[in-house]
Amino acid sequence: MPPNSPVFVPLDQIGLDRTTGVGPKLLAQLNKLGLNTIEDALYHLPSRYEDRRHLRKINQLQTGRQEVFCARVLAAGEALTSRSRRLLFEVIAEDETGRISLKWFHYRKSWLQKRFSIGQQFVFIGEIHSFGAQREIHHPDTEIIPQGVDPLELLSKDPLKFGRILPVYPLTEGLSQYKIRKIWFDLVKKYAPLVRSPLPIALAQKHGFLPLSEAIFRCHWPESDQSLSQLESGQDPARRSVVYDEFFFLELGLALKRHGIEIEQGIAFKVDHLYTKPLSALLPFRLTVAQRRVLGEIKRDMMSNVPMHRLLQGDVGSGKTIVALMAALIAIENETQVAVLAPTEILAEQHFSTFSQWLPHLGLRCELLRSGIPQSERKRILADLESGDLHLLVGTHAVLQEGVQFKRLGLGIVDEQHRFGVKQRGVLKQKGENPDILVMTATPIPRTLSMTLYGDLALSVIDELPPGRIPVKTHHYPEGRRNLAYEGLRRQLALGRQAYIVYPLVEETENSDLLAATEASVQLAAHFPDARIGLLHGRMKQADKDLVMQEFRSHQLDILVATTVIEVGVDVANATIMIIEHADRFGLAQLHQLRGRVGRGGDESFCFLLSSGHYSEEARQRLDVMVETSDGFRIAEADLEIRGPGEFLGTRQSGLPDFRVASILRDGDILEMARQDAFEFAQTTNYLADAATNEVKQELLRRWGGRLDLITIG
Repeated sequence: MPPNSPVFVPLDQIGLDRTTGVGPKLLAQLNKLGLNTIEDALYHLPSRYEDRRHLRKINQLQTGRQEVFCARVLAAGEALTSRSRRLLFEVIAEDETGRISLKWFHYRKSWLQKRFSIGQQFVFIGEIHSFGAQREIHHPDTEIIPQGVDPLELLSKDPLKFGRILPVYPLTEGLSQYKIRKIWFDLVKKYAPLVRSPLPIALAQKHGFLPLSEAIFRCHWPESDQSLSQLESGQDPARRSVVYDEFFFLELGLALKRHGIEIEQGIAFKVDHLYTKPLSALLPFRLTVAQRRVLGEIKRDMMSNVPMHRLLQGDVGSGKTIVALMAALIAIENETQVAVLAPTEILAEQHFSTFSQWLPHLGLRCELLRSGIPQSERKRILADLESGDLHLLVGTHAVLQEGVQFKRLGLGIVDEQHRFGVKQRGVLKQKGENPDILVMTATPIPRTLSMTLYGDLALSVIDELPPGRIPVKTHHYPEGRRNLAYEGLRRQLALGRQAYIVYPLVEETENSDLLAATEASVQLAAHFPDARIGLLHGRMKQADKDLVMQEFRSHQLDILVATTVIEVGVDVANATIMIIEHADRFGLAQLHQLRGRVGRGGDESFCFLLSSGHYSEEARQRLDVMVETSDGFRIAEADLEIRGPGEFLGTRQSGLPDFRVASILRDGDILEMARQDAFEFAQTTNYLADAATNEVKQELLRRWGGRLDLITIG
């Protein structure tokens, strides 16, 4: 490894066109991969590695591995495949220990015939496949061994082909591994020594991590004694060192966001239980131990003169809303107002219904602000809000609009945070003078993901369901066993219960074989002639949605046929059964949210997952997890494993940081380590004033300033 250079070069400012061997055509290909600068190229690490340190004998070759071996051509020519009867080119090669077949399915016959003459020796490189007793390689790399040349001598001459562990890079069409290795070998050798990270040396040494420059060099060109299994699993010291560096600066940014909040002057609320005690007396149930613990954490935050920024995480039905209401009453008791922000009108309606059920008993007013209300009503709500006559406002994005002004906003409650961006949280905060912010989610989020999405928030978890709540029994039936689901539905209807039937589409389309909710509601009438069936979907007018929901709540309807608009916010205790059509088409988090609509009373409840005729292995995994467990956190972990973090929340998570090397799935232990170190560093150094932290500060702003809104902390 070349020695580190003490000179810092802004490698993100040097274009790849300055690299030897990169002309306009290749530059365009690299740009397609998102590679524009030298820094981009250095962080474009191998996706895997090939062990070309040793030549093996044919009888030593292992199925499923990339192998390097020397053999002589015994036969070569075209042949027919056994199944499709299409032509391929086949070479039979042998050494003193055995034979192997080499096959090309896309080829130029004249070139291959000329290259593979009988008796010629080659070095072959490729993945070994087994079909019965026969082993073969498809489209291997080949290197001719000239007459009289020792194969080992040949291998030692070209370090980009043989004699070491070689990197295999993610490529785009038109690029070969050898070409990219040649360019990257020179590029890494020249520029890796110039990479610098102002990561405190003591932290790297504490964990035994390498300097960043050396780590990047070794990621591209591992040491000859490096373990291949460590490299393949991303557990080698070099890659772990790069990952730690990446995580540290993210977590430092989040720590400083928290620090920025902590140095702001917030509202130090007093808790005299003016409203919370009367509400407790009104409630027909006692708060669970978990609810009381979480409420205590929220109270401590609110009584502090530092603005609260807390994430309240709890599974479907765990009772987050009543905890949020208690927090709202503390803010109102201190003559401030509360804003409740929900992502959909149905969820906003549900919150408004809950809050308006209790607040008038306490002499308090709440209103619902949504799009489409008459202008006169909107004016009245906004006037009462600005005068302070309105204590609590529930709404969707409409709450964030200009013209919505509070007399004194003390608490902002954001529900289903993953559907809002960080910026929107910031807009809500600007509606008052450093109000407390309580973020809620019913989507259980694994700890590693939570640390990257909400790392600047303190975390509270309601990990206990209310007493009497029975886990929903879940069964998976293929389309051919639909009758079993319908039998279960009939039994529940006979007991006076209600049901949801969920469909992924509103109406049939030419290109879809999915049943449509509108058509299905008609078909269901034939199966259940005595049942009162209603329809709810996202394209209905709000007034029509409200009417259908009111009819279902008051049991004027027995079956509600719906699309996923009921995913959040619909709470009917008498609904004890849900049938999800084409369940294989839904994401795991969405299935869990849907299932949470039943089992909300004390009665035994059921969820039947009906699947299409053909579905993917990933879909099978999702359905199996749903049947096996109702634990939201276990489901979240499985969802993260199956789909990866980018798609974890059902749609592309815009708030998820873009890591160049780190993986929150693979590197969770490093993330924990980096988080602890970063938060301690932020607390023990005078980050804002100390000249010794200038380099750290500049690097943090360069990497994350724009993404984390850190410019103000710089």
